[in-house]
Amino acid sequence: MITPTLTSPLRDTRVTARVGRVLGIAIAVCFVTGLISHLHQHPVGWLPIPPSPAWGYRVTQGLHVATGLASIPLVLVKLFTVYPRLFETPAVRSVGHALERGSIAVLVASMLFELTSGVANIAQWYPFHFFFPTAHYAVAWALVGSLLVHLAVKAPVIAEALRKRLSEPTEEGLTRRGLLVATGAAVVTLTAVTVGQTVPGLRRLTLLAPRRPDIGPQGLPVNKTATAAGVRTTAVAADYALAVDGPTPLRLSVADLGALPQHEVELPITCVEGWSASAPWGGVRLADVLDRAGVAPDAAIRLTSLQQGGLYGSSTMTAEQARHDDTLLALRVRGEVLALDHGYPVRLIAPNRPGVLQTKWLTRIEVV
Repeated sequence: MITPTLTSPLRDTRVTARVGRVLGIAIAVCFVTGLISHLHQHPVGWLPIPPSPAWGYRVTQGLHVATGLASIPLVLVKLFTVYPRLFETPAVRSVGHALERGSIAVLVASMLFELTSGVANIAQWYPFHFFFPTAHYAVAWALVGSLLVHLAVKAPVIAEALRKRLSEPTEEGLTRRGLLVATGAAVVTLTAVTVGQTVPGLRRLTLLAPRRPDIGPQGLPVNKTATAAGVRTTAVAADYALAVDGPTPLRLSVADLGALPQHEVELPITCVEGWSASAPWGGVRLADVLDRAGVAPDAAIRLTSLQQGGLYGSSTMTAEQARHDDTLLALRVRGEVLALDHGYPVRLIAPNRPGVLQTKWLTRIEVV
């Protein structure tokens, strides 16, 4: 067992450096994939997200969530190994020491915030009163900045610790090597029982994942139901029509959409919480509808939902995204008419796009 004393031989720079090396890789992957996710949800004109590969967001967001969860045991073990040094006195001995201590304080606080808020988001539990994507994104920069400062200050110590062999303590108990093995086993186990929400082959092992991507109406999960969106009446109204603005404005009923040339594509739907699932979707190419309305080929568009309130009642697409052959106004999934909770009468389905931007219960398409 791990000794609780502050002078435990397990609290050794050699252990800290080795755990920190793996944690640093996890943070780097998590940060880069998080940037990609942020650009998907909050696009900038000078760096558009291409529609290919279709599975791009599925992979990057799956990696983001998986590496974030894998970081939890790594952070806990690293904090265990350095705990006494966090409260050493005097608190500040020099300017360099103050810089080191400050970077550690920001690093620990930001890491704990990122992990806590990230796990809450995965579980769709929001006890906090801030907008999660913006706060999570901002604190990620603080985390990486403080990590770089910490690495710069501690580089000589880290290099020396990594060169030293893991000589074992003589007293009975868990060895340093044993601690590293146990930490690796915890990371592998936690990943195995959660990553199945992204990797189909591990789906049966998703003991701790909040979602099974194959459970829900028509074999797909639902994040926001028609009831929650306030569309149970308007989505099935007899006078429903999809308005398409352009030089030749259109109003397309469900029958009108069904009479247009139909196409079927196999595309994944991927949620920011980390789950994803592929399905065959059927419907009308968005490009065909835009052409009928006379929309310019280089025009960006906005798609608006019948949804009442909420943060994602509309989404935008670049011309490249909207004109991709696999971008559909979906009427069916798995050969069946869309369930109301999946966006009936018509929803967007497009490649390499977060599920939150695959707008459901469409009512209007317009040029931005």
